[in-house]
Amino acid sequence: QVQLVESGGGSVQAGGSLRLSCAASSVIDSRFYMAWFRQAPGKAREGVAVVRARDGFAVYADSVKGRFTVSQDNAKDTAYLQMNSLKPEDTGMYYCAAARWLPSQPLDAYEWGLWGQGTQVTVSS
Repeated sequence: QVQLVESGGGSVQAGGSLRLSCAASSVIDSRFYMAWFRQAPGKAREGVAVVRARDGFAVYADSVKGRFTVSQDNAKDTAYLQMNSLKPEDTGMYYCAAARWLPSQPLDAYEWGLWGQGTQVTVSS
């Protein structure tokens, strides 16, 4: 059974940091692309970052470039999202996703088929 489990969310003040983790079931191996998305209340789900460590692939949304770092530890079947210099607009539910093939639009949520349940991030000003 394919499973993605996010953790590490919480409440921080603006300027703070959080590190999210996404633990994947063993069927999700190093060939898979891992992604992070977020969704604020009343807004569409938006792509944050995509990674595949085996070939050094990583892409970021413009809104998080220079502040967030995505990584993947294949030995632990886990992906991470290090979030620094957090802003109130980073608030939302953060979801992990996985795909065997890179979607044509990597930061578009509709192209990803495997999802976790999400972890809440709240940034106060």
